[in-house]
Amino acid sequence: MADPESKEVEMYQEKEKAVAEADKTEAEAGKNQVEAEEEEEKGDRPVRVYADGIYDLFHFGHARSLEQAKKAFPNTFLLVGCCSDEVTHKYKGKTVMTETERYESLRHCKWVDEVIPNAPWVITKEFLDEHKIDYVAHDSLPYADASGAGNDVYEFVKAIGKFKETKRTEGISTSDLIMRIVKDYNQYVMRNLARGYTRKDLGVSYMKEKRLRVNMEFEKLYDKVKQQQEKVGKKLGLLHDEWVENADRWVAGFLEKFEEGCHQMGTVIKERIQESLLKGQPRGFSLLQYEDDE
Repeated sequence: MADPESKEVEMYQEKEKAVAEADKTEAEAGKNQVEAEEEEEKGDRPVRVYADGIYDLFHFGHARSLEQAKKAFPNTFLLVGCCSDEVTHKYKGKTVMTETERYESLRHCKWVDEVIPNAPWVITKEFLDEHKIDYVAHDSLPYADASGAGNDVYEFVKAIGKFKETKRTEGISTSDLIMRIVKDYNQYVMRNLARGYTRKDLGVSYMKEKRLRVNMEFEKLYDKVKQQQEKVGKKLGLLHDEWVENADRWVAGFLEKFEEGCHQMGTVIKERIQESLLKGQPRGFSLLQYEDDE
């Protein structure tokens, strides 16, 4: 006969085992649910990429770098930081556009999802956490930080593996555009004086303005003379082309007329000779007739 107490213990153990298995099954189901939710969230959540700069005289070189940052991942949310005038003038120099103009230019770029004004010169962990930034995109050239020691502003993000390199577009940069303006400075000043800007608007001295205005008049006179020369040259060119095109026909026509004239002259001469011979010779005698008879 089985011991009632041992039987009760056995039943209790089986119950505990069943409960443990149920708990395990529930835990595994919960874990799978969390993992599925995480995967779903990871798949739906865009990668937050950050690009920063000054973006003065915003040009297609800037746009192409932002395009590369935007296309770094299949699903990207691009944040673009733009430094303020105060920070930029302190660490880089005078800008052509104001910070407001630069912010607005970025907002109108189709690759940009969000603009962060007054962006920091040096990126920190706190800044990355604040904006939930996954990667920082920029060209690989080192940029000096605010320490004055020549350290790279992207040294931190490069060290933690969150740096995405973009390529610069050759042949275009803000510095290049400014150099073009400086190179043709007089031309731009003259053009704007002609449009009605004053010398004070353009920061030009009185003597400089007068000299440029005289140059403008000489330029106009030169253009008129050049146009007249081109017109005369065009007419001469047309005459030359017409002669080349019709020379053979004209020469042939002249020779034809000359030959016809010679023939007519020969006929007249023959008639005159015949008349003279008839007058001086016996009636019925003709030299021409004699020649014909031969």
